[in-house]
Amino acid sequence: MLNRLTLALAATSALVSTAVLAQSPANQPKPAALTVQAVPPVPAELAARTRPYMELRSAGFAGWNKRDRSMLIRTRFGNVPQLHRVAGPMMDRQQITFEAEPVSGSWAPSGDVLAIQKDVGGGEFFQLYRLDGGQLTLLTDGKSRNELGAWSKDGKLLAYSSTRRNGTDSDLYVIDPRDPKSNRLVAEVKGGGWGITAFAPGNAKALVANYQSVTNVDPYLLDLNTRQLTPLGDHKKDIAFGGAQFAPGGQLWVLSDEDSDVQRLGRMDTTTGKFTPVANAGRWDIDEFDISDDGRQIAYLTNEAGISRLYILDAASGRARQVTSLPVGVAGGLEWSPWGELGFSFNSASGTADAWSLNPATGKLTRWTRSETGGLDFSRNPAARLIEVKSFDGERVSGFLYRPDPAKFPGKRPVVVDIHGGPEGQIRPGFIGRGNYLVNELGIAVFYPNVRGSTGFGKRFVSLDNGPFKREDSIKDIGAFLAALKADPAIDGNRMAVTGGSYGGYMCYASAIAYAADFKGALCNVAISDFVTFLEGTQSYRRDLRRVEYGDERIPEQRAKLQEISPLRRVGEIRAPMFVVQGANDPRVPKSEADQVVAALNARPGAAPTWYMVGENEGHGFGKKENQDYLFWSTLQFWQQTLLK
Repeated sequence: MLNRLTLALAATSALVSTAVLAQSPANQPKPAALTVQAVPPVPAELAARTRPYMELRSAGFAGWNKRDRSMLIRTRFGNVPQLHRVAGPMMDRQQITFEAEPVSGSWAPSGDVLAIQKDVGGGEFFQLYRLDGGQLTLLTDGKSRNELGAWSKDGKLLAYSSTRRNGTDSDLYVIDPRDPKSNRLVAEVKGGGWGITAFAPGNAKALVANYQSVTNVDPYLLDLNTRQLTPLGDHKKDIAFGGAQFAPGGQLWVLSDEDSDVQRLGRMDTTTGKFTPVANAGRWDIDEFDISDDGRQIAYLTNEAGISRLYILDAASGRARQVTSLPVGVAGGLEWSPWGELGFSFNSASGTADAWSLNPATGKLTRWTRSETGGLDFSRNPAARLIEVKSFDGERVSGFLYRPDPAKFPGKRPVVVDIHGGPEGQIRPGFIGRGNYLVNELGIAVFYPNVRGSTGFGKRFVSLDNGPFKREDSIKDIGAFLAALKADPAIDGNRMAVTGGSYGGYMCYASAIAYAADFKGALCNVAISDFVTFLEGTQSYRRDLRRVEYGDERIPEQRAKLQEISPLRRVGEIRAPMFVVQGANDPRVPKSEADQVVAALNARPGAAPTWYMVGENEGHGFGKKENQDYLFWSTLQFWQQTLLK
């Protein structure tokens, strides 16, 4: 017989259990800004099980402050990334912006003014601000699209571009952010790819770049007083340049692929535009560089099959030495401090992005931040495996494969093929964030291809997919990769799926059509479904830039081909379950692209309803953590149904 104490404990336990059940709903609450169709609820158990992977953070180096020698970083502690100050290596991150939207920015070289760039809801109609004691002071008109440009070396002038004149053309302005009334237009231009990249010493002149395509960027010298733009070099040639900076003595350094298939570092004559290369990386690009304040040293990064190599160039002698202490991974954001320390961001397969610095005299690397990993240890993550294959025409294409641990997941494993956007982009062997959950916990391999048209392999390679008549060659590259994956004894060729975003989203649709017998599921994010409606619907400031890449829908022959290769015309050939994701405020790929393809997918006879998720407060990809989390949980359910049943 139970005594009174036992009965009391049992009653109390029952009450506690009932209370716990009442407080623990079966499903994870959906963020209010997400609209879904056919997407199942997220079980609370799934959210709890994956929680550590939801709490991964990263920190990006954003510059130095001259006055207190602190570092500016961009990281997220709440729902969106904000700017933080770090006083010294591994010291506390002190948040200095507290906005509801993601924020980026940079200190003036003088260290007394912080310029901020911010949009609303992912719409990319950025406004510029000055940070004053936690409050933002608006510097632009609050309506047009504005983008930060270069600071003058003395910190007195800030350049930016703006579409305020007509909503399309990116005119050039300069301002002293301390005095908003100092704002002045310095060049009226035509096109959406203009920007001031560097001020010459004395602030009388500046270097301007007109980005027309990834292989065609035209330089100009701008007289800030007369507003005269003088072309530098031969603009009839297909030449790209970037990363321009003036040395203290007035010498102009740039990256250029003139007379080369890859970018080299060298000097440009500001009178003739002649480019003289000084440093090169063989068959690889030099991605970026920065000149020390005294002009004696230039740090630059090469991109060697996706891996970053750091070099220090002696400007006088032209001799360079590699910083061998930098581990294998991906670095970026180089900036010298006035006292001679080099700052940058770095990440690898075994760790999130964090802020670092280099002492060039000793070669010592110093870590400034150690971002949280949800308590998980990624240090033993295997390195990504480089896969190289010959495509249908003999062209060599490559990608990176992240494999599950065979001891934990023996036998053949399913694979997700994840295609990058751009197409002017590149997958590099860095940290894959939440993607590690698929590899480490579900035993799903993830393959990231660099199809033709990707950057990082020279201007010939990046141009191989240009225009509508070459576009489907990149889809054929996916076929070559699938053949290699099927031949891999550790990959289950009967369990493959595809995903991608933006241009990678188009590739997602097109691959699900071309390889309908192979892919068991497709998750396509902010994706182009019809090239003609996309070109007609994308924001006007970027329309001509996209016509160079995809084709011109105003030319009848090209329009016909663009319609022919558009996935919307062939959705009836897709056999796989589909998951479509879109931001309602996307200025690049408008929501109508997703709406029309979802309607067509749902009209397929006998097909299961297409999962559709829309972020009403998002743009070109989800930027808010609560939305990212829910999308990830829904993605896991989609892969569970398509790959793991």
